[in-house]
Amino acid sequence: MNVIPAEIPDVLIVEPKIFGDERGYFFESWNKAAFEEAGIRCEFIQDNESRSRFGVLRGLHYQAAPYTQAKLVRVIRGAVLDVAVDIRKGSPTFGKHVAVELSGENKRQLFVPRGFAHGFVVLSDDVVFAYKCDNRYAPSHERGIAWNDPALGIDWRVHVDKFILSPKDTVNPLLSEAEVFDFHKKDYLA
Repeated sequence: MNVIPAEIPDVLIVEPKIFGDERGYFFESWNKAAFEEAGIRCEFIQDNESRSRFGVLRGLHYQAAPYTQAKLVRVIRGAVLDVAVDIRKGSPTFGKHVAVELSGENKRQLFVPRGFAHGFVVLSDDVVFAYKCDNRYAPSHERGIAWNDPALGIDWRVHVDKFILSPKDTVNPLLSEAEVFDFHKKDYLA
């Protein structure tokens, strides 16, 4: 596999090696030894899958300590613009984001480490989105940041009147008002 550091070095783009022929294709979406060799050391404990239609925007989500999560995300069918935002106050990249198109065609994956908010918008008619988490979901520790925070400057590549959001994602605070992590204390690693 090919691992590409994103603009924020802790976020990694993973391009798996695809083996294909007239029958179809095969690739390893997760191989603990190979990922550890590439610098991704996680004990993933849960796999999740969602299906969404064009314009659905999910995010920007994260969990507070001690339930912070690293994620390895990918698209099985369709395409999304996937976004990871550094919310570690004191980090040289605090408030910056990485945006990568993930699709069933390109088979790319994005490693989103702890200390980042995550979200995506569906670019295709529909999408099947899958991800691994290294910590359990705790509803009481769920947090979010406004997807449209002007300080983040995210170009979601979909016109705003096409967005479909959950009620909770319409009321998330701006980054300046959100509960964030301390880069120096590393409280996001709890």
